Amino acid sequence: MFTAYVKDMKSWILLFATSLVLTDILIWVDKGLAMRLSSLIYLNMLLIAIFISFLMWRYKKEMHFMKELLRISEDPYRDWQEGLPEPLFVRDQTTNDLLRQVANDHLNELSEMKAINLKESDYTAAWVHEVKAPLTSMKMTIDANPQDAVVRKIESDWLRVHLLIDRQLYISRLPSLSADYVLEKINVHQLITPEIREIRSWCIEKNIAVELDDNELELITDSKWCRFIIRQLLTNAVKYSPNGGTIRITADHSLGGHPVLSIKDEGPGIPAHDLPRIFDKGFTGSTGRLHNAATGLGLYLARQVAEKIGISLSAHSETDKGTTMTMTFSTENEFDATRT
Repeated sequence: MFTAYVKDMKSWILLFATSLVLTDILIWVDKGLAMRLSSLIYLNMLLIAIFISFLMWRYKKEMHFMKELLRISEDPYRDWQEGLPEPLFVRDQTTNDLLRQVANDHLNELSEMKAINLKESDYTAAWVHEVKAPLTSMKMTIDANPQDAVVRKIESDWLRVHLLIDRQLYISRLPSLSADYVLEKINVHQLITPEIREIRSWCIEKNIAVELDDNELELITDSKWCRFIIRQLLTNAVKYSPNGGTIRITADHSLGGHPVLSIKDEGPGIPAHDLPRIFDKGFTGSTGRLHNAATGLGLYLARQVAEKIGISLSAHSETDKGTTMTMTFSTENEFDATRT
């Protein structure tokens, strides 16, 4: 920092050096100011020492404010506005005023954006609830005519619309997930079975079998948001499974003792170069483009929710050999640690 300060003061240093040289020349040339060389050297050394002392004093005084600002910037948890140092000079006061003004403007913009987002979220939630009423009526009509082939075809289309609207409702709730998060102990079948029933008509349309093992694993998670993740993984599995394929769902413990839930399909798989990006927002990959059915939101939302509720989400896939999506849950001991 001292080097930077000296660079800033180079014009003053140059002025002093020039003045000293000119004074020496004047003393040397003007016979009326005759001075022995040793005295002249002594005078020069004295003036240089005084100037260096002055420069050091000014550095300590002028850079105190800057050092305090740097110290504040290195502590991300500190309230920097409260910690702004007392200004010693007019320029320091101007800097303080500017920083506070910029911070206040930024906070006002954030507040306005948050208010707009909350309003849009409320509008979206209200719209979704309004749309669900006719969808419920349609479902009652569909269930009243189970033998009608046309109705059965409408049911699969109804399911896709229902899933999209339901996903939109969860998107609107996502910003407030922390306030809507309840950990509980639940059996894995209690999470999976309702989601399998939800997509039953789609599976029947594509003649897809869903195999669920008998391991009634106990999980500690938020059931509502966990089911949302499972729903995204299951719909992806059905979407990319071939007609007559099988989706296998298994539950077990990892080597580290973590409960693990896996959903494996028999789809075309994900190319190795696409695999690291499947959880990116808007990424559809070559498989999604081929099927012309991907939006790039399902897995992105699943990962966002998983990270918030303590679930590790991963994927393993080989081309033409299907894809396995894995959900790794926290152990009971880790859950206890979060409560204490």
